[in-house]
Amino acid sequence: MLEEFPPEEFLRRLSHPGWFQALGCVLGFDWHSSGLTTTTTAALKEALSELSTPLILAAGGKGRAALRTPLEVESLAERFAFDPLPIIKASRLSAKVDSALLQDGYEIYHHAIFFTPEGKWAVIQQGMREELKMARRYHWLSSQVKDPTQEPHTGISSQKKEKVVLDLTSRKSLKNKEIILQLSREKPEKVKKDFSLILNMPRRHALLSADMRPENFHRALLKTYERTPQDILQLLMIRGIGAKFIRALSLVADLIYGAAPSYEDPALYSFAHGGKDKTPYPLDFRVYETTIEVLERAIKRAKLGDREKLKALKKLSQEFSPGA
Repeated sequence: MLEEFPPEEFLRRLSHPGWFQALGCVLGFDWHSSGLTTTTTAALKEALSELSTPLILAAGGKGRAALRTPLEVESLAERFAFDPLPIIKASRLSAKVDSALLQDGYEIYHHAIFFTPEGKWAVIQQGMREELKMARRYHWLSSQVKDPTQEPHTGISSQKKEKVVLDLTSRKSLKNKEIILQLSREKPEKVKKDFSLILNMPRRHALLSADMRPENFHRALLKTYERTPQDILQLLMIRGIGAKFIRALSLVADLIYGAAPSYEDPALYSFAHGGKDKTPYPLDFRVYETTIEVLERAIKRAKLGDREKLKALKKLSQEFSPGA
């Protein structure tokens, strides 16, 4: 692909949930589970690291690797001489939005960012809902992000559509976000008084008094009051401001000030060859074998040198051998 298309096209395709799902399936790493995301991004990261020319760079991964993303970007910046700050900011912001502004019950545990030295990027991150043993994947593309706090995703892939999701990235949540911002700049005593009024009212989305420790809530309110954030973006980037604090202010904005946020799940579905558990339909091995043949023909016809071509064919053979 990097032989045939500019790096921006590669990033655009990675940001498409359906295309990425199909890529993972034709590579044969997994059929339908959360492992498809982690293995496919890891394989891409390894392959891109072997390129002599840094057309596309990659950082991040699963668990601790995700936390090391800023350090990886800085290391790559020293090696290839580019400004790491825009990439680091995009990485941190996308992770914060998908954990604090989009609250769907899936905890982010995998984060990967693919980018060019010129500052174009795509983010692929994944969350897990432990009690259901289900995951969902979030895709971002820099060229499509006008406001990172308002419908910034190119797509969200999930195995299950949730009935209630607090989606503060939705356009329907604009008024709710405006009041959240106003509340964050109020004196803590006033906001705490508003919050105490709603604890005994019917719940509109999950938040109990036990979820929000008074001392932590007060400390967070003091931070926001002293910083006086000018927009939601600045509020999110204040250290210590997380999902529970945002959810508490959203609830106050909803029940006290009448500004309801969106509770619609923005996730989509994407499948490729079927699933090994016959969900959403049984795996079709004939079609699966055909995709292997197509990949093999593509490699043979690609504009690669003999050495690279043999290396690619060898890897393909190893991946799809019976004992693999």
